[in-house]
Amino acid sequence: MRTALVTGGSRGIGAAVAARLARDGFDVILTYVSKPEAAAAVVDAIAAAGGKARALALDTGDSAAVAAFFAEHIKDTDLHVLVNNAGITRDGLLVRMKDADFEAVIRVNLIGAFTCLREAAKLMMKRRAGRIVNISSVVGQSGNAGQANYAAAKAGLIGLTKSAALELASRGITVNAVAPGFVETDMTAVLPDAVKATFSDRIPVKRACAPEEIAAAVGYLVSDEAAYVTGQVLGINGGMYM
Repeated sequence: MRTALVTGGSRGIGAAVAARLARDGFDVILTYVSKPEAAAAVVDAIAAAGGKARALALDTGDSAAVAAFFAEHIKDTDLHVLVNNAGITRDGLLVRMKDADFEAVIRVNLIGAFTCLREAAKLMMKRRAGRIVNISSVVGQSGNAGQANYAAAKAGLIGLTKSAALELASRGITVNAVAPGFVETDMTAVLPDAVKATFSDRIPVKRACAPEEIAAAVGYLVSDEAAYVTGQVLGINGGMYM
């Protein structure tokens, strides 16, 4: 059975992607950093639906840990899909942002994705097949006040996607990005109602996106039907371009 690795798969978009890929017949490995009970709940839900999944701890911001993780858990699998979803936020105005907050977001959201992509590519190149999807963001395309670090990381993912696509295409590996807009997750649930209303006003379709809608896009990009699609950024934002 082909394996799909989903980083940050214990909640929100990652959990929805893990469930979708399991439904599509992949043996799913999802990673988490904290709240193992949440990751276990995702695995249980997948199993109840007839799928196969397991959850493993991984801090993608630790490059040495990523390399060790692939050597221990991924090397001997038939890795066909990598979804780089793990990410954090450390929001704040640019002039007040601490170096540590900027660096932490870049380390997890961008360098972590690069490290996972590099390790996955080594395995996929040997089989001359693979699908890699990086979860970027609309703010990586447009910027966003108070999120200079997050926007920079997500914009970096787009550049990484396009460069990796060029390098890996001849080996049968596609690399694409999905750029969600405002998505209903626990990360956005804590926002004040006034902020949510502001976002809603800026979305032409007048609603937030469900994580399952992002998962559907990932499902397409990793399918055989998308074999000719690479280096692309699929915006799923209801028409919101900030």
